[in-house]
Amino acid sequence: MPGITREEVAHLARLARLELQDEELDHFAGQLDDIIGAVARVSEVADQDVPPTSHPLPLTNVMRQDEVRPSLAPEQALSGAPAQEQQRFKVPQILGEE
Repeated sequence: MPGITREEVAHLARLARLELQDEELDHFAGQLDDIIGAVARVSEVADQDVPPTSHPLPLTNVMRQDEVRPSLAPEQALSGAPAQEQQRFKVPQILGEE
């Protein structure tokens, strides 16, 4: 498989709206070659009987049961607020909307 050329790297950089120097084009061309080679090796190893996965080990969510616990009363939560209104923190208007 032929390697990535400087022109291809420059084209990708233009698409990504990146400005690269000449020495960066050479550097990234080599790095992209390495990446493409690594992906090709993985593709060779993967077989039809190996299902695609996003993680090497199965993941499960660990969720706790919802239970009511004691919490702050509105007066306690708002006790240090500089301003409050209708049991809520009152903040300055920033968008000019009602």
